[in-house]
Amino acid sequence: MNLISIVTPCFNSENTIRQTLENVVNQSYQNFEYIIVDGASTDGTLNIINEYKNQFGDKLRVISEPDNGIYDAMNKGISEARGNIIGIINSDDWFELNTLELVNHNYSGAKYEILYGMQKNWENEKEKIVFIKNHDFIDSQMLTHPTCFVTKSTYSDLGKFDTTYKSSADYELMIRMVKSGKVQFTPIHQIMANFRLGGMSSGQIGVREDAKIRYHYGIISKKKMLYTIFKSFIYESMSKRKLV
Repeated sequence: MNLISIVTPCFNSENTIRQTLENVVNQSYQNFEYIIVDGASTDGTLNIINEYKNQFGDKLRVISEPDNGIYDAMNKGISEARGNIIGIINSDDWFELNTLELVNHNYSGAKYEILYGMQKNWENEKEKIVFIKNHDFIDSQMLTHPTCFVTKSTYSDLGKFDTTYKSSADYELMIRMVKSGKVQFTPIHQIMANFRLGGMSSGQIGVREDAKIRYHYGIISKKKMLYTIFKSFIYESMSKRKLV
């Protein structure tokens, strides 16, 4: 059986992390380790995590120290992982209870492999199913990142998250993996994760970073990149005025 490592970066997540924890500890596939990378939370996050220590037993490891943002925290967790497959779930999102079972069943055994599936997006307690997004179209759309499980060798040999990006490092990572031509992508046609809308990457910072990434990889022209960035700043400025 494959040992699957799950990484959760968190900071002051007392309002949401309980559901994340519940849906990890109750997975139908139990050959996993759980690494929580906390950015020195000042609310009740660590108290909630401590409530679950007995349930997780030796599966759980907690790192709590200041970090340089969410992607730095993810990289720390990846570096600590002992499993041959690594999944990342943020502290305001949660897995389906059979997610790890699906990953173990569908993993082909390739050295460089990324498995991904479908997710539910949640906004104001209303759900919307996001159907599977083919990695062949990564130029124009992001894979549903909470459903992505990446082999340890992929991160070790092809690189982790580029922390120069504050919002779109996950998108850059996936484009880099596709463009490498070395990674096998395995779609799983079932719901694997639940994602709360309204996070950092939903804003205009993400729009601008996405444009820079697409230009870097030759997907769009410099003119298109600059136009997208300019339009994003205009939209952001108009939105701020409406709030005044």
